[in-house]
Amino acid sequence: MDYPRFHKNRTNLLLHIVVVPLFVLGIVYAVVAAIQGRWLAALLSLLLPLISLAIQGVGHKKEPNPPLPFEGPGEFVTRIFTEQFYRFPKFVLSGEWLRALRASR
Repeated sequence: MDYPRFHKNRTNLLLHIVVVPLFVLGIVYAVVAAIQGRWLAALLSLLLPLISLAIQGVGHKKEPNPPLPFEGPGEFVTRIFTEQFYRFPKFVLSGEWLRALRASR
């Protein structure tokens, strides 16, 4: 997937830089809490990824190129986790996020 093509809008880029880490934090904390047997904390921490995805959805509505539709539930889960844990961090660490932000002015 051509990730930068779907992340050009300034508002969307700024939302993503804040809420993608919240998604990751929520998932990691849920796993840790579950391992520790703190089931309520694990369950409540899953609110962060849900909120993150909702906000990302709002940001993507501002994009000139909307995201490709999901082909089904399996592809949804695979793509979401790949994008949150790999593609977006790579987008940021490679400098592409900053280039896209500067180009969005």
